[in-house]
Amino acid sequence: MSSSININFEQYLVSTKPKGAAIPVGLQDLLLAVVNTCSTLSHEVAQGALIGLLGSAGSGNVQGEVQQKLDIIANDQLIDGVKGCKSLAGLASEEMELPIAVQGTGDYLLLFDPLDGSSNIDVNVSIGTIFSILKKQDPSARMQTSDFLLSGRHQVAAGYVVYGPQTTMALTLGDGVVMFTLNKETGEFLLIKDAVTISPSTKEFAINMSNMRHWADPVRRYVEECLAGTNGVRDKDFNMRWIASMVADVHRVLSRGGVFMYPWDKRDPKKAGKLRLMYEANPMSFLVEQAGGASINGTQTIMDLKPTGLHERVSVMLGSKEEIDRLKQYHS
Repeated sequence: MSSSININFEQYLVSTKPKGAAIPVGLQDLLLAVVNTCSTLSHEVAQGALIGLLGSAGSGNVQGEVQQKLDIIANDQLIDGVKGCKSLAGLASEEMELPIAVQGTGDYLLLFDPLDGSSNIDVNVSIGTIFSILKKQDPSARMQTSDFLLSGRHQVAAGYVVYGPQTTMALTLGDGVVMFTLNKETGEFLLIKDAVTISPSTKEFAINMSNMRHWADPVRRYVEECLAGTNGVRDKDFNMRWIASMVADVHRVLSRGGVFMYPWDKRDPKKAGKLRLMYEANPMSFLVEQAGGASINGTQTIMDLKPTGLHERVSVMLGSKEEIDRLKQYHS
């Protein structure tokens, strides 16, 4: 896969041939609708308090979490932005209990986290939109919730848009990872990297250290060995990062390598983890795998998990392959 740097997103979709085949027109239309909506959202995130969009909405989502005003706005705008796509059977969002039928029948299903890291909105830290597109197994049948319950291997596209100092998108169509940056003067996303790769080795990890006392022994062992640096068995010093915005933390991993972990812990042992399989873990795992990294829940590859519900949670460890292999070995 090779494309000309600085072509815009629409030109990229028309010209690129992942795995040697042109991108279906219906998928092109859906991706354009998502990305154009994210361009609009980028402007609104940047305006923030100037247009009255900061602060709590005074409501909760299906997860029981407090919604920010921008959570609701982003969710509504994404729905409005894609509802005209004739190839889109239906969509599901982290913010909604049930999926919505768009055309009802069609080739594709869209899942998204409209504004990941929204607890950071009011403190001007990078947040983003994460999306995943599945091929509907029976395009002629009316959409139902069970249509969405497919493993990550069924994704035909996944990506995120991170709203930071620059607005940048990472995308995979199953043949590597590309990155685009938004030109805010023209509203176009322009290609900046056409072959993103994650170094197999790293000296950087990201985890919320305040939860250390709650972790399972394999995670505690791994982090303690990293912290020991050159005095320990790893024989090298590590840096630790934690933004508390998955989209920003994973963007750093894709940009310069590293490991991101949000593992299971003992505070709520009945929950498999904190992050959502369908809206966060699967699309991010697809991107990381396509960039040469790996992604596990501890013992299993995340992309191989068969979901049992739309809002299923999962433990997540992803990034540089050598480190993920070590974590998997410790869990076994």
